[in-house]
Amino acid sequence: MQATKTHIPEVIILEPRVFGDDRGFFLESFNARTFEALTGVTRSFVQDNHSKSSRYVLRGLHYQIRQPQGKLVRVVHGEVFDVAVDLRRSSPTFGQWVGAALSHENRKQLWVPEGFAHGFVVLSETAEFLYKTTDFYAPEYERSLLWNDPAIGIDWPFEGQPKLAAKDAEATTLDKAELFD
Repeated sequence: MQATKTHIPEVIILEPRVFGDDRGFFLESFNARTFEALTGVTRSFVQDNHSKSSRYVLRGLHYQIRQPQGKLVRVVHGEVFDVAVDLRRSSPTFGQWVGAALSHENRKQLWVPEGFAHGFVVLSETAEFLYKTTDFYAPEYERSLLWNDPAIGIDWPFEGQPKLAAKDAEATTLDKAELFD
């Protein structure tokens, strides 16, 4: 596996080694020792999630103000543009974002640490998205940051309006968001 730090060093793109032949392929999608060695992250994962969405569905930008979740995300079918936004007030990269194309073809994964809002938009007809979390889902602490907040300026790779859940359509802007210290 190869790890590449982004311009926000705590957000890391991981690329597994793929072994393929005319029968198909094999890859190791997660190994705790390798993950820790490459990222320095020593968290345990407690929950795995799987979602399927259609083109231009935008899920996010979500975070939990208590019980924050680190997320290791990947796509097993289709393609998404995945985004992490730094919500740590004391961080030199506060309010900045990282985006990465994740697909079943490139097999890239993204490590999104605690203290970040996370979301993605589906670019293919459909996409199946898998992610591991470092803490359990706690709906009472979940918050949504507005996907198109001009103060953040995410350069989403589509035009027009995405398909949003009600909670994401009513999300707050960075200047009104509950943040991390």
